[in-house]
Amino acid sequence: MCAVPKPYPKEFREDVVRVARNREPGVSIRQVAEDFGIAESCLGNWLRAADVEEGVKPGTTSSESAELGELRRRNRLLEQENEVLRRAAAYLSQANLPGK
Repeated sequence: MCAVPKPYPKEFREDVVRVARNREPGVSIRQVAEDFGIAESCLGNWLRAADVEEGVKPGTTSSESAELGELRRRNRLLEQENEVLRRAAAYLSQANLPGK
């Protein structure tokens, strides 16, 4: 079984993105990635994510994603609570019928 690599610390990712953006002319993204010991595709992903976070490119920021996840969890909980209340109301209405 293949182990999932541990994510890089946020500060490291921010530093690598800053270096990649401020690199000297003639220095490729590939060279920056090699210098930091990461894959070129990984750095490309980090650069795209940073552009979205900074509003340069359209997309969902990490804070929006976290908020959306929290709202989905909350919605699921509320739907479960609603179902319990519906079942309780149905049960209680059956128990209070005349002739029982």
